[in-house]
Amino acid sequence: MAISTFDLFSVGIGPSSSHTVGPMRAARLFVESLYDSGLLHDVMRVQAEMYGSLGATGKGHGTAKAVLLGLEGEQPESVDVPSIAERVTAIREGGSITLLATQSDSRSIAFNVETDVLLHRKKTLPFHSNGMIFTAFNNNSEVISRKNYYSVGGGFVVDESAAEQDCLIEDSSSVAYPFDSASELLTLCEQHQMSISQLMMENEKTWRTEQQVREGLLNLWSVMQSCVANGMNNGGILPGGLNVRRRARELHQQLLSRPEAAMSDPLSVLDWVTLYALAVNEENAAGGRIVTAPTNGAAGIIPAVLHYYMRFVPTATAEGVVKFLLTAAAIGMLYKKNASISGAEVGCQGEVGSACSMAAGALAEVMGGTPAQVENAAEIGMEHNLGLTCDPIGGLVQVPCIERNAMGSVKAIHAARIALRGDGVHFVSLDKVIQTMRKTGQDMHVRYKETSRGGLATHVLEVPVNIVEC
Repeated sequence: MAISTFDLFSVGIGPSSSHTVGPMRAARLFVESLYDSGLLHDVMRVQAEMYGSLGATGKGHGTAKAVLLGLEGEQPESVDVPSIAERVTAIREGGSITLLATQSDSRSIAFNVETDVLLHRKKTLPFHSNGMIFTAFNNNSEVISRKNYYSVGGGFVVDESAAEQDCLIEDSSSVAYPFDSASELLTLCEQHQMSISQLMMENEKTWRTEQQVREGLLNLWSVMQSCVANGMNNGGILPGGLNVRRRARELHQQLLSRPEAAMSDPLSVLDWVTLYALAVNEENAAGGRIVTAPTNGAAGIIPAVLHYYMRFVPTATAEGVVKFLLTAAAIGMLYKKNASISGAEVGCQGEVGSACSMAAGALAEVMGGTPAQVENAAEIGMEHNLGLTCDPIGGLVQVPCIERNAMGSVKAIHAARIALRGDGVHFVSLDKVIQTMRKTGQDMHVRYKETSRGGLATHVLEVPVNIVEC
């Protein structure tokens, strides 16, 4: 099964790829299936049930909001972000929803968010911890359609048939240079005398022309830049109830007011990297427009390292951005195929750890690294994130998630620099560290996998906080 770079990197909204983007896509898939089967106008009621991690932390992750938008036919890539709050309020207070409102042939039905979007906090479905059941009823309260979906990380959604076949990606296209492991990738690069980004470009031509690939990747970079700019311009308190203060705008102003620090403090570059990561993840926490890379919870790392490359590496070019994203995607595919990028499945090592690994390898590539050095950088990036738990306080993608992206960004840069000082020969392979990450995730207790029942989520707040949906 083939995965495209544009599967791993997609434009969406915050705060969570698994809990917001995935449920929105699943809800849209369900109403589209009703339309395709000619059942849409027989529907009198729709109920959406969230299980596992979706049920446990769905309130803080804005899952209900995402389901409502998906039922109305919206997509994460194109939904009008400023209008979301007003639309959701209208549905909640008006007691009705328009299925597939984005197209002419729609269907308005009564809808009660409290009873029609259910969060089962302690129940799970088979196959994956992010499970959903959508049910449509007719005028006689009879079930006319029921479908199971799973949000498997990074905004990817599969239905029950794909789950039973353990098939996460439905695209059966044949790419020019297929690989399922880092060792296979390195062998292909050596055999064909290609860099990893060159090989990936050839594979991407399965779906798009080279020009379309470049334009698409540069568009993703543009969205990342806009996200950072928005994060640096927006202040105040993040939604959700924790009263977390946004820091990127203040930090940006501090850095601009002390340009001499760059001369006196050689580590001031790290302050800028921190700024870029904080800006993205504060925007994500506020439900803003971001690039899933490869998840929303870890969306700040690749943009932060790319900003570092463009601002602080003298040889940086737009072509380097293309190579960076292609290389990062190659590494991300290995995690997607052989382990997981879902915090609900393997903890935050699957989100921040994967993003750190991807960014480290990509930076090594654009700084002139060989495929072996790129693989080494990616391995270092993950090796030192092994065991990282997913323990968001209040189920919100805020603490420790926002700062964790800043730390992951700095770690990625350091990993690339370590690898570039070597010759690519190292003790632990990327394939071995991916296997280890997957096994570590399997061994990790469920309380540390995006359920907010362990770790910082239960050891920081002395009194319960009334968490409101983002």
